[in-house]
Amino acid sequence: MNFVFISPNFPHTYWQFCDRLHRNGINVLGIGDSPYDSLEAPLKAALTEYYKVDSLENYDQVYRATAYFAFRYGRIDWIESMNEYWLEQDARLRTDFNVTTGIQSDRIGFIKEKSLMKGIYLKAKIPTARQHIVSTVEAGRAFIEEVGYPVIVKPDIGVGATNTWKLENDADFEAFYEHLPEHPYVMEEFIEGVICSYDAITDTRCEPLFESMTVWPPVMDIVNRDLDLMYYTCPDVPEKLRRLGRETVKAFGVDRRFVHLEFFRLTRARKGLGDVGDFCALEVNMRPAGGYTPDMMNFAHSTDVYQIYADMVASDARIKPEGPEHYYCVYASRKDGHIYQHTHEEIMARYGENMVMQEEMPEMNWPQMGRYMYTAKLKTFEETEAFIKWVQG
Repeated sequence: MNFVFISPNFPHTYWQFCDRLHRNGINVLGIGDSPYDSLEAPLKAALTEYYKVDSLENYDQVYRATAYFAFRYGRIDWIESMNEYWLEQDARLRTDFNVTTGIQSDRIGFIKEKSLMKGIYLKAKIPTARQHIVSTVEAGRAFIEEVGYPVIVKPDIGVGATNTWKLENDADFEAFYEHLPEHPYVMEEFIEGVICSYDAITDTRCEPLFESMTVWPPVMDIVNRDLDLMYYTCPDVPEKLRRLGRETVKAFGVDRRFVHLEFFRLTRARKGLGDVGDFCALEVNMRPAGGYTPDMMNFAHSTDVYQIYADMVASDARIKPEGPEHYYCVYASRKDGHIYQHTHEEIMARYGENMVMQEEMPEMNWPQMGRYMYTAKLKTFEETEAFIKWVQG
C-alpha cells in the first residue's frame, strides 16, 4: 500500500502518523518543501522516500512528485496532509490520480465553505445557528432584524478565528460594511455557549473507531484581545454530543478520516436550538484538531490515536482498546508582554509530576497558541481549573 503524506513534518508531532503507518507495513511517501536534512530522525526512519518541492503552493510540482511516486512504487492508495490549509489540494490530487480513499474535488466545497456546510446541517435536521451570506447592506440589516445583535462575521472559507469579528451594534455593522472584504463572508447569529469539539476517527461505514471531546475558548477573543489560550480534552464524551457527532459524520458522508467537528454547548437557551446544556453545530473540519491536541487525546484516554488511524488505513478496524485510565489533559499558554504571578520554576515544582508536554511554540503560532505552553494530565475538573489559574494567573 502506498500512502502519500503531504507536509509530513508540520506540525512536527505528525511524524507519528508516518511512524505508525510504516509499522503497519505501508509505504509512506513524503512530499514537502523542507530540506530532507532538516527532518527529524523518527520521520526520516518512517518515510520510504521523500520528495522535496520548491513550494507546496505550486500544484504542478506537487503533482509531478506524486506522479514520480506512482511511477516508482505503483498505484497510489492514499493522499493526505492532515492539514486544513492543504485539504483542497489533497482533494485535487486524489481526483487527478483516481484515489478514492478520501474526499475528491467535487465534494471539497461542502467541507471548506461554511455556507455549504449549513445546508447539510439543515437537511440532516442538526441544530445550527442561522446564517446569512454577506451581500448588500440592506440584506444584512434584514438578517439583523431577524436574529438581533450581536452577530458574528467570518470568512466563508477559513480556519481558526482569522479575520472574524463580533458586531454588537449599528456602529460595528456600518464599520464592517464600510470596509467590506473582497472575499466571501458569512454572518451568523451569536450563540451563548461553550465550544466543544467531537473528534473521531471513522471507518469505511462512517462509524467511529475512536471518539473524544475537547473544550475550547472562543479563539476569536484569544486573537483579537490578545488573551492567553487554555483548553482541555475531557475523559469522556457526553451522550448528547456523541449522538450529534455521529449524525454529523453520517450527514457529511465522512469515511476513513480523522475529523474535528465543532459544536456549541448552550449556556443560554435559544429558540430553535435547544435548552441549556444542549449542543448545536458550529462547523466541520475534516482533519485532526490543531496543534498538539491529538497527543492530548492520547494522554486523556490512555491510547494512541496515531496507531488507531494507521490501523484504520491498513485494516479498516481498531486493533487495540483504550486503557482503563481516563483523565483531563489541559493546555495553558503564556504570551510575551503579559505579567504572571508564578515563574516557570514554580510551575514545574508544583505540577512537574503531572506535566506531559512543555515547550516554546513555533513563532507562527504565538498569536493563537501562545509562546510557551504547559500541558498536564489531571484527574478532576477542579484540578484542571486550578492548573489554568496557576499557569496564567
